[in-house]
This record gives sequence, C-alpha cells and structure tokens, in this order.
Amino acid sequence: MTTIRLTASQAAVRWLAAQHVVVDGVEVPYFAGCWAIFGHGNVAGIGEALHAHRDVLPTWRAHNEQGMAHSAIAYAKQMRRRRAMVCTTSIGPGATNLVTAAALAHVNRIPVLFMPGDVYASRRPDPVLQQIEDFGDATVTANDCFKPVSRFFDRITRPEQILDALPKALATMLDPATCGPATIAFCQDVQAEAFDYPLAFFERLLWTERRQPADAGEMAALVDALKAAKRPLIVSGGGVLFSQAEGALQSLAEATGLKVAETQAGKGALPWDHPNTLGSIGVTGSSAANEAASTADVIVAIGTRLQDFTTGSRSLFPDRKLFQVNVQPFDAHKHAAVPVIGDARTVIKALSAALSAWRAPDLGVDMAGWTAAVEAATAGSADKTLPSDAQVIGAVQRSMGDDAVVVCAAGGLPGELHKLWRTARPGGYHLEYGFSCMGYEIAGGLGVKMAEPDREVVVMVGDGSYMMLNSELATSVMMGHKLIVALLDNRGFGCINRLQQATGSPGFNNLLADSRHETLPEIDFAAHARSLGAMSEKVSTLGEFEAAMARAHAADRSYVVVIDTDPLKTTEAGGWWWDVAVPEVSDRPQVNAARADYENQIRMKRDLS
Repeated sequence: MTTIRLTASQAAVRWLAAQHVVVDGVEVPYFAGCWAIFGHGNVAGIGEALHAHRDVLPTWRAHNEQGMAHSAIAYAKQMRRRRAMVCTTSIGPGATNLVTAAALAHVNRIPVLFMPGDVYASRRPDPVLQQIEDFGDATVTANDCFKPVSRFFDRITRPEQILDALPKALATMLDPATCGPATIAFCQDVQAEAFDYPLAFFERLLWTERRQPADAGEMAALVDALKAAKRPLIVSGGGVLFSQAEGALQSLAEATGLKVAETQAGKGALPWDHPNTLGSIGVTGSSAANEAASTADVIVAIGTRLQDFTTGSRSLFPDRKLFQVNVQPFDAHKHAAVPVIGDARTVIKALSAALSAWRAPDLGVDMAGWTAAVEAATAGSADKTLPSDAQVIGAVQRSMGDDAVVVCAAGGLPGELHKLWRTARPGGYHLEYGFSCMGYEIAGGLGVKMAEPDREVVVMVGDGSYMMLNSELATSVMMGHKLIVALLDNRGFGCINRLQQATGSPGFNNLLADSRHETLPEIDFAAHARSLGAMSEKVSTLGEFEAAMARAHAADRSYVVVIDTDPLKTTEAGGWWWDVAVPEVSDRPQVNAARADYENQIRMKRDLS
C-alpha cells in the first residue's frame, strides 16, 4: 500500500478538496470553500493546511463566527443542498459562536461542515487556554454543545481517525434523509500530528445523488385517495425545491388541475401568477390557500416538516386525510399522516403517470380576491404617515426585476413576505423561518450572492436583526459580493411588541421607547453602514425609497437604504390562528380577556376537527 506522510490537518483538507458532485450536468467540488476565523486552536494546524490548498479549496475570512456559518448555510440552501462549505474556528468562544448557526442548519436540514478546534488530546497543557472544565467528566469540552445540533458528530483524538470520520460526515450531509450539519471537533495537538495515510484515500471521489422511490403500496394508497377526493390540495414544502421538483410539480398541477399552496420554505415552487397556485398557507397564509386547506378532504404535503405556522398549530386541517410525502420517515409520520416515504421529484413524477387520465374537482376558492388584497396592502402612499412593512415590500418588489432574490429571516417581515412577495422563479425567495434566527439576514444574503452571483440579492431586515449581526456587510464589501439591504427601522422589536399586546400585556421591553432608559438612542444606521464600507442613505417616503433602490441597483458595491416604518401596522388579510399560550390568571383585565378569547379559540378549533 502506497502511503503519504501528512499532518492530520493536511490530510483532512486534502481529502475535502477531492470530493466532487455533479451540479447541472457539470462535475464540481462538493465543498465550495472554507470560512475561517483563526485562533490558537486552529491557526497552526488547520490554518497551515488551508494555506497550502488555497488554490483548490478557497479560504474566506469573516468578522463573526456565527455570521460566517450563516453565509455557509445560506449558500447551501440556495444551491438546493447540492454543494456546501466548511467552517473552522478556534476552541472556546470561537466554537460556541457557531452553535446557534448549527441549530439553524439542523432545523432547516441544511448541510455544512463545522470543524472547530478542540482541547489537547494528550492533555499536556490541561486546561489549555479557553478550555471548559467539567468537575465530574474530564472528556467534556465546549464542543459537546454541538452534539444536539449536529446530524453527525465526532471528536478527532488521533490522526488516523479522519479516515473513518470524514467519509461518515459527508455521507450524512449528502443523504437527503439525514442531511444537515456535521461537526468534526479537531483536537489542536492532533491537527499537527503526522501519520502515513493511504494515498488512495485522497483520490478524486464523485458522490452521486440518491432518489428513493416510494413503496408501491404507499403510492397506491395516495393515488386512490386523490381519485376519490372531492376537495384535494397539495402543500408544497422546501423539499420540493431541494429535490429540484418544481418542474414536475408544475406539470402535475397543470395536467390534473390540482391546486398548490406553499409553505415558507416551499414558496416559489410555482410562479406567483400560475393558475394552480393559491399562495402561502398557514398562520401567514393567503385567504385562498387557507380556505382550500380548511375545507379539503385530502391534503398531500410534499417535502415539509409541517411546523405550527404551516398547520395553524394543528388547527388548519386537523381531521383531513393527510398524506406526507417525505424522504425522511420522521417527517412522513407526523400529525398521524399516511406516510409516503420517497424523493419528492420521483414521487411527483410517479403521481403524474398514475393520474394521467384524472382531473381534480374545482375548489372554487377566491384567488382574485386575494390578489386584490395583496395589491391593496403593498400599494404606495403619498401621505406623510410612516409606511407599513407591507408597503415597503411593495416598493422593493416594484424596484427589483423578476430575477432578484429576497432574503429575510426573523421578526414581522417573514410573515408579510410569505403573504405578499410575488416570486417569479425558483430561488427568488430565500427565507430562513425554520429557526427564525435574528441576525441571519445580511450574512445569509452574502451566502446567497456567492451561490448565484448573477442575480440581484435584496436583504430585507429590521433594525432589531441588523443590530444583532451586521458585520458581514463589511465582508460583502471586502469580497466584492454586492448586496442591496432594505433596512426597516421601527425602533425596536415591533413584531413581538404586537404579539405582546395581543395577549393582553402592555408594550414592555420591546420597542425602545417602552424599555427602561435614560436617553433613547438615535441610531444612524446609514452612517453605520458607511463605516463598514457600504454605500447608504436614509429616506423618508416610499417615493424616495423607490428612487434610492434604483440607485442601489446601479451601485458597484453593497448599498443600504434605511426607512422608518410603523411598528403597529400589519396586513390583516389572510392569516390563521396561532397557538400562543396566554396566562390563566393575571392582575390585568386585558390578560384575562385575552385568556378567555384564547380558550374560545381552542374550543372553536377543536369543534372544527
């Protein structure tokens, strides 16, 4: 056996660079590159190896570990999970800064390889700088935090262990059913230790995609149920896009007349104006989609986790015949569904063949009414009052072409975008609403731009999320990946303020004015963005905003447009009940009234089932 003597870090990086996949008919490296913030726990070992391989595995520097991980996750999501990135940090706070992002990737089923440094396996220095010590378990390190938020976890304590660990990590990331974050915690002394590795380990390896067909019995049950249905409905989730099944779904809908509603992750599978789409579903759904779901007798959910915003806390279709088409059995069996376990595109194509002579009954829902409601909510206004989020969304939509990608994650904007944004083509709607992580937006926008550099990327972010994590705006400028950032300033956490008041409490500790303070901060977001190297301006009206967006479109680098918005206005049309528990007892009459309404809502939803 021919061997080559390398450090464990050199061997790991060399192996990562040799892994390939096919994307759109072209063989490419699976790992597009590595995000790195170096510290004592990874600079000497992994850092040296990355420098040596920088031509085949590019290394990028970020300003915040969580931010760079969000960029890596957004890249993989925009690439439909076909390619991924690596993130490496030092031990201690560098590593734990990744944990929030790991949870985000875990919830959303997005592949990313985390490679944080770890303590000395030899324990020569013990404790080493930044080491966490457990008084009763000497094997615990800070990287144990990754275990509950990783699909695969291993700690490398000997250099030869990467021969086993790396292929297992990549197999987990590439499997459609187990896809998600993998963590290789790399002891820092082991990173520098040498071993005689088999040369064959580093040969170019092409990984092929797996498309699992459904069981024949499960398919037959689904086909029979649809043929017997009087009011069938398809719910399209993110798995449809991950499976690149939007074309197959459109063909099925057009051939059978089946109507399609979309989750947050599934939005854009059909163009917004397609005659078979009913728009968004659930708590932030269109009136048309929710009417169809609440009166359906058979619902076919494809590639969705069916979380509570989609199901209206299990109240939107509680007693319907529910089929769950999903590659992951854990999801396929949720909500007492009839499981159809298989790849979304493969199952949809099989459905098309089985239903070739069948037409779905007309649901008779009022899509025209919903279209009018969207246009009313997003219309501009000449008055001097603060605009709503919906009006700013309309202004952004009018300013951008159909090829643009909108990016968002948390606060009130995702709900408004789910209802109102008109997605013309797949990939044009990039929302992280599985973990709904504040601070994802700008870093995520950078990852989206790296995945699709020829598309305009528009990040919509509130002042609260911007304040939490904005540093990768500077990274976008440094790397030459232009973003347009629409920053809506409602002077606090407006979404939660509205929810707080809806449950009977007064405005408290959400808007800046309602928080304990001596002086209210006057934050100049435009000046801050300029300090990070971006171009920026603040505007006062929607007309000025649209003009500024035109200047942003023409700019040669990242551009931030700031506008003040009303924290209380929200789109009343559409939507569905969401279960937010209200205190059973309170000194506030408003809370007691909200509790009474809450209990009434629960009774009403139970009666519907």
